[in-house]
Amino acid sequence: MNKLPKLIDGRRPKRSEVPPEDCLCDYCTAKCCQYFALPIEKPTDQADLDHIRWYLMHEHAAIFVEDDQWYLLMQTRCKHLQPDFRCGTYETRPQICRDYKTDNCEFDDDAVYDMYFETSEQVAEYMEAMRVTRNGPVARSPEPPMLPILS
Repeated sequence: MNKLPKLIDGRRPKRSEVPPEDCLCDYCTAKCCQYFALPIEKPTDQADLDHIRWYLMHEHAAIFVEDDQWYLLMQTRCKHLQPDFRCGTYETRPQICRDYKTDNCEFDDDAVYDMYFETSEQVAEYMEAMRVTRNGPVARSPEPPMLPILS
């Protein structure tokens, strides 16, 4: 049985429209069960950024930065997620799932990251912009100072 999420007035509601007595998960497609994000160390040199480029050479991987914390994001569905968007191992699910609360989940699709990388090329551009290379600073010169405004 493939159950679709509940609708309000024929549409998916905003978080604020879900009745307080209802479970928010009844209105969702279990986004939280279709990825995981692990904190990683902030890159400080070219070797660190090379590792990040390597992560992004793998399918379904992304890197994002939120509040100065870097994360490896893997877009991969939990193998226990059922067609009705419920957990197939709910009674024996891992503690991390038990601890998860909907207070800050991405139900409303309004996440904005400080930085988001999907390709190794984006990281290479970031490396150049941040002037990080294997052999020290990049060849291009720094941005010149602003000229004074004449009145």
